[in-house]
Amino acid sequence: MRAGGVQRTVAATLLLFSCVLPGWASSGDRSQEYQACVSLCTSGSCATYSPSLLSRITRWTCADECKYACMHQITNRDITTKVRLHQYYGKWPFWRFAGMQEPASVLFSLLNLWYHVKGASRIRRYVPDGHPMKRYYLTWAAVSVNAWVWSSVFHTRDLPTTEKLDYFSAALAILYAIYYTVVRFFHIYPAKPSNRLTLTSGRGTIYSKTYILWSALCIAVYLSHVGYLLSLPRFDYTYNMVFNLTLGILHNVLWLLYSLPSWIPVLKRFPLRPRSYRPAYAGKAAAFVLLTTLATALELFDFFPWFRIIDAHSLWHLSTAPITLFWYDFLIQDALDEGWRGMKA
Repeated sequence: MRAGGVQRTVAATLLLFSCVLPGWASSGDRSQEYQACVSLCTSGSCATYSPSLLSRITRWTCADECKYACMHQITNRDITTKVRLHQYYGKWPFWRFAGMQEPASVLFSLLNLWYHVKGASRIRRYVPDGHPMKRYYLTWAAVSVNAWVWSSVFHTRDLPTTEKLDYFSAALAILYAIYYTVVRFFHIYPAKPSNRLTLTSGRGTIYSKTYILWSALCIAVYLSHVGYLLSLPRFDYTYNMVFNLTLGILHNVLWLLYSLPSWIPVLKRFPLRPRSYRPAYAGKAAAFVLLTTLATALELFDFFPWFRIIDAHSLWHLSTAPITLFWYDFLIQDALDEGWRGMKA
């Protein structure tokens, strides 16, 4: 995923740069040598080209095959002569496997997907059904699974449609993380009747005006974001970066506030605890922010792929997988705190 999910301050910054760069032309594909090679290949081979079944499934055309062959042909020579190696269309040259454009990133995206599935399973098992945050965590897991599905599809085949689905799914995961974080921190989740000014459903569940407005705002923001990008003749990578970066910073700030010492009572962490209450595990939230930042910092160390398979971006995907389980464990520990006792959605 060049963004996924969910879906964090410096981490978000680095991730979003990784989203932007592949959309731009690179020195390799701009070179006259490469363009001449592709032109010669297409004029000589495409008239009799017969794609395999796998190529049809992954939509590799004759022109794509020529670009792939020329890219590696020039790269082979550059490695032999020890000259500067080039990126093509914003990416390093990768060996394909089973039609997958970036097989390592596909594999590690699927690994993240699996860890979200496992995390959701743990939420279902350990968090009580009546907990006000349970359904939000399960929804976030589903949104994140969707993001990693499209990440794996995009890394399998980089096309305008798969790119947009990857970006939009990642933005949704990040925005939903902000959504449930605000619901959790400010305790605006639907609850049983109270003395607050509320709107009540037919089953007796209370939806505060704040909750309804916050939900409507998030929906409007996401639809506006997607609608704006789809309305443009060309995808606005800069705007997309700023949008996700803003959400990432907000998410980080909120969870860092959760980790502050008890003598800085900025947030009332639990509905049935005093504002000064800080659980012993609160530092895990800050640790998560730090770990995701360090993991995504791998993007800074962009290098020519090992064996033309594993690059910095795929290593970032690999490193986020175990952090995902760490976060689910924290959410479960937070949900089981005595400060929630008696609260029901």
